[in-house]
Amino acid sequence: MRSPNGDGRAGARAGAGVAAGGTIEPAPPPHRTAFILVGLGGATVAAFGLAGIGSIFAVSFFALVLTICVYPIRSWLERHGVPRGLATGAVILAVVLLLGAFGAALFVSFAQFAALLPQYTAELQSWVDDFGAWLTSVGFGQEQVDGLVSGLDPGAIAGVVGGVLGSAAGLISAIVILVTMLILMAMDASYAKTLTRDLRQRKPLLAEASVGYTIGVRRYMVVTTALGAAQGIVNWIALVLLGVPGAPLWGLLAFICSFIPNVGYFIAIVPPIVFAALVGGWPLVIAVIVVYGIVNGIIQSIIQPRVVGNAVALSQSLTFFSVLFWAVVLGPIGAILAIPLTLLVRMLLVDSNPANAWVRPALGDLDEARRVMDAEDAVAKAERHRRRHPEEIAEP
Repeated sequence: MRSPNGDGRAGARAGAGVAAGGTIEPAPPPHRTAFILVGLGGATVAAFGLAGIGSIFAVSFFALVLTICVYPIRSWLERHGVPRGLATGAVILAVVLLLGAFGAALFVSFAQFAALLPQYTAELQSWVDDFGAWLTSVGFGQEQVDGLVSGLDPGAIAGVVGGVLGSAAGLISAIVILVTMLILMAMDASYAKTLTRDLRQRKPLLAEASVGYTIGVRRYMVVTTALGAAQGIVNWIALVLLGVPGAPLWGLLAFICSFIPNVGYFIAIVPPIVFAALVGGWPLVIAVIVVYGIVNGIIQSIIQPRVVGNAVALSQSLTFFSVLFWAVVLGPIGAILAIPLTLLVRMLLVDSNPANAWVRPALGDLDEARRVMDAEDAVAKAERHRRRHPEEIAEP
């Protein structure tokens, strides 16, 4: 915009200093630390805001993830001539049936656990008393011991399980929100292909980042679901063969915890170890640890990384932190949805902005770094071989 005197330089002088000789000096660069602090402050406000609406946001985001996962079914049906309305209804029906079956299995397992726990209340109470006596013997005060032991009271555990079963009616609102969002998102998904094609023309990088996000989330969730189901079934069968009480519940727990990276394994193994100790002592405990270690090591450390590939591209440290962060913000469901949520943040802040592409290696996209390291290792290996076998070097 030109200045009133017509020279068009007033705006430039307003943002820059004028030297004594009349030359215009460039404005000082923005203070990077200030921008970082502003960004951190905004992230803090956003985290508190999400925590405030966590019950709504978590269910809605879960519906979005489910919609992304089942979208290929819609595409396949439409490619084979099925009308869009029928394709939408088929997708909704499939998701609702799966969720209903999972909810029923979860409710039955909790009911079985509520019936199983009273049978071992005396043994558990004896363990708690022995643990309290040991704490006292090593120097803990009585108040500290009472505080620790009170949290391990079998009666309190039974009360928690009974409360979960008794509050099933309180889940109706969450189920209504989830089903409603699934229906609406499934209907809106019929426009996804057209909207993405239009977005590619206007914002190609954002469109590519969005498509990459849906592909990555779908691959991660589908693979994790399949492998988690296999892990839960194998653990269930193994615990039945070992004679550990509550095997179906612990298999279901292993399946749910497979969605929690790094931490889920340790959560899933604790209850089987406790009940194995009650019925079989240390030999059975060691057997449970070995079975869980082998199954978890093969599925989560060997098979899953090869199948998922670079779809996630998050470092181990960031993955672990994301589980803790989203669990604090959204509760237990935040830990389960930690990877899709973190990928969404990366897509919005990094993948869709070419200026921030340099951040990806720091977040876990290490393909180029691995190639460089492999080349360096090959050079170092050749150098070591040359030093050990100098006679193999050809004479000049």
